[in-house]
Amino acid sequence: MTFSELLDAVRNHPSSVSIPASWAQGRSCFGGLMAALQFEAMRARVATDRPIRSLAVCFVGPPAIDVPISFEVEILREGKAVSQVLGRAIQKGETVTLIQGSFGAPRESAIAVAADPAPEFKAVDEVPAFPFIAGVMPEYLRYIDMRWALGGLPYSNTPSAAIGGYARLKDVPEERLTEAHVLALVDTWPPAVLPHLNKPAPGSSLTWTIEFVQPLPAMSTHEWTRYRAVIEHARDGYGHVAAGLWTPKGELIAISRQTVTVFG
Repeated sequence: MTFSELLDAVRNHPSSVSIPASWAQGRSCFGGLMAALQFEAMRARVATDRPIRSLAVCFVGPPAIDVPISFEVEILREGKAVSQVLGRAIQKGETVTLIQGSFGAPRESAIAVAADPAPEFKAVDEVPAFPFIAGVMPEYLRYIDMRWALGGLPYSNTPSAAIGGYARLKDVPEERLTEAHVLALVDTWPPAVLPHLNKPAPGSSLTWTIEFVQPLPAMSTHEWTRYRAVIEHARDGYGHVAAGLWTPKGELIAISRQTVTVFG
């Protein structure tokens, strides 16, 4: 199933969605897809005039492949402008992913501060494609076009302070980029600490917070997003990483922070 087909599945049958092996990340499902599906279930329960402002994601346990998942939603509070929403992905009676989301209508404000400029990379056509290698790379990467433009590759023994480059989804219709697409694109990048290793080792997100610039800058799903992640601290098997995602025009789309675990 493609990304778009899985989004349709959760919109139509949120109580029973099975994720196929082609979206695997190790022994589990791709975390960015899990977040996108849970978000879609939450989005459907909130008024459209309240865009998503922030999500706090906790990957509680590894969801199994090809086993039905129920994407449950609880409205915690409906304020005058902000809706607080809790999403739970349940599999075999256990919570595997937990998301708290804040949806907020715009307010009048005298404050307007521009974002920092986007990172400067070589033009996307000058950066080699990052090919998918079955059996070596996580299966979900077959659905992602990537161009690595900053820092070392995973397990290259490169003490990069940052990684980044270009990414877009494959096999999606050309349409306006949504927050669900953004969740998959931000989490598609591996933990920024992995280039520091000289051999493969498991690594994954433990917690993830992501904030969206609203209104979401207009761009197509067929255009390239630009990503940069910076390691702020890493020790004792945990890394703390700040990241951003930009449009081709350099407009900020989202701000991300992750605590990642790495066993190496």
